[in-house]
Amino acid sequence: MSFQNARAPFYVGIDVGGTNIKAGVVDDDGRSLSHVSAPTEAARGPDVGLENIARAADRAIAQSGLQRGALRGVGLATPGTMDIPAGYLLDPPNLPGWINFPIRDLLAKKLDLPTVLQNDANAAAYGEFWAGQAKEARSLVFWTLGTGIGCGIILDHLIVEGAHSHGAECGHIIIEMTNGRLCGTGQYGTLEAYAGARAVVARCQDALAGGGQSAISARLAAGESLTPLLIAQTAEAGDKLCDELIMETARYMGVGTVTLMHTIDPEMVLFGGAMTFGRNDTQLGRRFIQEIRNEVKKRAFPIPAAKTMIEYASLGGDAGYIGAAGCARLKFGSVPSAVD
Repeated sequence: MSFQNARAPFYVGIDVGGTNIKAGVVDDDGRSLSHVSAPTEAARGPDVGLENIARAADRAIAQSGLQRGALRGVGLATPGTMDIPAGYLLDPPNLPGWINFPIRDLLAKKLDLPTVLQNDANAAAYGEFWAGQAKEARSLVFWTLGTGIGCGIILDHLIVEGAHSHGAECGHIIIEMTNGRLCGTGQYGTLEAYAGARAVVARCQDALAGGGQSAISARLAAGESLTPLLIAQTAEAGDKLCDELIMETARYMGVGTVTLMHTIDPEMVLFGGAMTFGRNDTQLGRRFIQEIRNEVKKRAFPIPAAKTMIEYASLGGDAGYIGAAGCARLKFGSVPSAVD
């Protein structure tokens, strides 16, 4: 967008992943003035990573054309585990070795701007709530489907962080108590253990080992790697086993969604992340979200089942840094009260 159309005040949003950093300057309406990407180099340790984060933020500020004095604050979104009030990373799995690292205050000192820390899934949820698909809603559950399953919950402008900075870790709700599948966290029977990307691959392997017939076997024999993308491509080509794996994944997500609907009764539930099967742009993506809706209608109380909007998210990979900027706006700007 042009600088002339932007509305002050302005915020820097930073989304740190295990591989890449995304940063941008965002105006008071959630519109981006700039957007840069840079490698995290997480394996080189937190000090190198912090330098890369600060450098990406500086590039985003320079690209925006704004003077630093026009910026109200910085929002920093990172993977957990963390202590949000203290601004510490504790032992995040995607940032190995970044243990008990006071990232918020160190970055604030480097950038000479007030900084707030937030969980990356929470920040992405707030991005969709503030400037994306849910901007007309008052409450939101936002699922991110990828290697694992992330979740963020927004009630009006309140991000559900929890007493110990572990609120909305809903990918780890238990959906199977007996002989549940193993999750990457070491727990058994979690939603992520059934519907995360690793779980979809593992369930496909189990189906093939159990004698399931699928065209994917020939592709694996030809040397292709088993991934959710390959499963999706095979399903789109008419393969029944792969199609059922994806629809079953949708049903698992429907079960998880009903649990949250019966807990907080949100106005909207959104799905984003890398494993959304083309979203509304493909027949498979449209069938996937419709299967989630079907499962919700079967299991939820009738009124929320009829009234809760279930859709795909709209901001894509930009949700994290836009939402991080929104978290800075919550902390340092002027945001409508949740009771307005």
